[in-house]
Amino acid sequence: MKSVIAIYPGSFDPVTNGHLDLIERGSNIFGHLIVAVLRNTDKSPLFSVGERLDMLREAVAPYPNVEVDAFQGLLVEYARQRQARVLLRGIRAVSDYEYEMQMAMMNRRLESRMETIFMVPAEAYSYLSSRLVREIAKLGGSVSGLVPASVEERLRIKIS
Repeated sequence: MKSVIAIYPGSFDPVTNGHLDLIERGSNIFGHLIVAVLRNTDKSPLFSVGERLDMLREAVAPYPNVEVDAFQGLLVEYARQRQARVLLRGIRAVSDYEYEMQMAMMNRRLESRMETIFMVPAEAYSYLSSRLVREIAKLGGSVSGLVPASVEERLRIKIS
């Protein structure tokens, strides 16, 4: 699968160590992994798309076959533009699976050649989400070990 281009899409608001676990493992499987930040005008993210791109680029610097990009609109259209054949998605719990299965089936309906591969995070990150990280940080709790140190610093600045 070293010739396969895969996309790992998400909001990454902010990127967590759980995301990085999947990115590292995905980079070992696929020839090229695109970490794609969704520009979603329906949400009010804590970090701008530009800030999220910067945090991700810094965090994935050790992986030469990983690229960071942003997209808007249908994921399958973006995947076609980037000539990707695989979507990488993380699943932490059964509730994630139900939603992700629905999305995978719709993506396949829209693009029959698109495959979705589900990965479970390392056990240490099975409970971790960007939403929880933001909530903990807003309430003054420590997010050390949940996000890269540079992201922890950006959270501290953004929330203060």
